[in-house]
This record gives sequence, C-alpha cells and structure tokens, in this order.
Amino acid sequence: MTIDEVVAAARRNPPMVHCLTATVSMSLVADGLLAAGLRPMMTETLEEAPVVVTAADALSVNLGTLSTDGMVGIPATVAARPDGVPWVLDPTAIGLAPVRTRMARDFLDEGPDVVKGNASEILALVGGRGGRGADSADAPEHAVDAAVEVARRTGGVVVVSGPTDVVVTTDGVAEKISRGHPFMARVTGTGCLLGALTAGCLVATDDPVQAAVTAVTWFDVAGEVAAARAGGPGTFRVQLLDALDEVARTGVEETR
Repeated sequence: MTIDEVVAAARRNPPMVHCLTATVSMSLVADGLLAAGLRPMMTETLEEAPVVVTAADALSVNLGTLSTDGMVGIPATVAARPDGVPWVLDPTAIGLAPVRTRMARDFLDEGPDVVKGNASEILALVGGRGGRGADSADAPEHAVDAAVEVARRTGGVVVVSGPTDVVVTTDGVAEKISRGHPFMARVTGTGCLLGALTAGCLVATDDPVQAAVTAVTWFDVAGEVAAARAGGPGTFRVQLLDALDEVARTGVEETR
C-alpha cells in the first residue's frame, strides 16, 4: 500500500481511537482526529477506561500531564486492551518524572506496535536522563541505537521525532522524513496528535512501518500547508485542522 492508500483506507472505515492523552492536548487531539476523518474517544479513569477500550479499534497512550486518575487508569486500560487492537506509546517528558518514567519502561513489555517520542524520551526509555520536560536535549540521530534497543524489546517500530523524523525497526533506520514546519513545535499537543494519528493508521494496514511513515508524512505535509497560510502559531493551529483534511482529500503524495 502507498501512503495515500493507507490514508484512504483509514478514512473509508474510520477507526475509533481511544486516546489516553495529556489534558493540555485533549482538544487538539480530538479535533485533529476528526479533521483527519477518524474518530476519537477519551477517558482515563479506572472505573471507565478499561471498559471503554474494549470498543476501540486502536489505543493511543500519552503520558503527558500524568494525573492521579491516569496513574492507575492507564495501566489498567493497557492491560484490558483486546487482543489484536494496535496501540501506540508516547512517553512524553519521561526521564526526570519518576512515575511516568517507570510506567513507560514497564509498558515496553506490553508490546506497543509503535513507540513515538523525541530523542531524549527514547534515550530515557533505555536509561538516559531525558530532556527538559517535553523538550528534547538530543538530536534524533543520537537516539537511533536506543530506538533499535526499544524496537527489539517491543517487537514493534519506534518513531524518533524532531526536525527529521526517523522511523526505526529492529534492523535500524527504515526511513527518514525531513518535512514539517517549525510552527509545529510551538503549538501544544501536536506530538500527542501525531501519536493518535499513528494509532489510527495502524488499523488501516498490518505493517507498522507503513503506518508510522504514513502518519508522519500526512502530519508533516499538513503542517507545511497550514504554515503557508498561517500568520503565526495561533492561526497555524486552526489551519492545521483544515490541512489534515485537505491533504487527505487531494492526496498526501500529490501534495508532497
């Protein structure tokens, strides 16, 4: 399948993506998935999330702004995920924060299909110190060996995000994608949205590399289209929603 074929398949049969995501990004993640043509649902409470996930087509786990509810609800939801439902782990801001760092490392044994994070977050998964909050202190190319180690532990794919997004498998670098726009790093929740979009793409193809490459390319190309029309980060946020829909309709590869 090509990138556009994966996008078309995801939009033709829109997957329900259960998003356990940061409170600061919930609105953008929900609106972004809807704009892309997919379907979001969100809850992380212990009482409801493990039940709700049984109706999901995919699961996206983001550890940003980890709450007291999330500390117990997220692990229970991952454990309740039905067999065959793909999932993405986004270990946001791990390294310094003790609870989410331990949780993220433990989740690797649950076999996420894709792990997506910046270079410092990927390094922290294998014992590194992490960055400053959600900011990376390392370049993507410095995290490739750590990403391979993570991929071998999970059996899945790792996306190291940055100015160049690097898709890594157990064999090393599968693809590098140098697209997007600096505005994408100046709007809260863009990385969270990419993780959720990746989860949706996993439903459209049984190849996690293809799903990761499709989601990253779709998102980055939309970012470029949005930035060309935006006056700054605020208008970029709005334009990004329109662009996710537009490039999917006109063709991601055509827009490239």
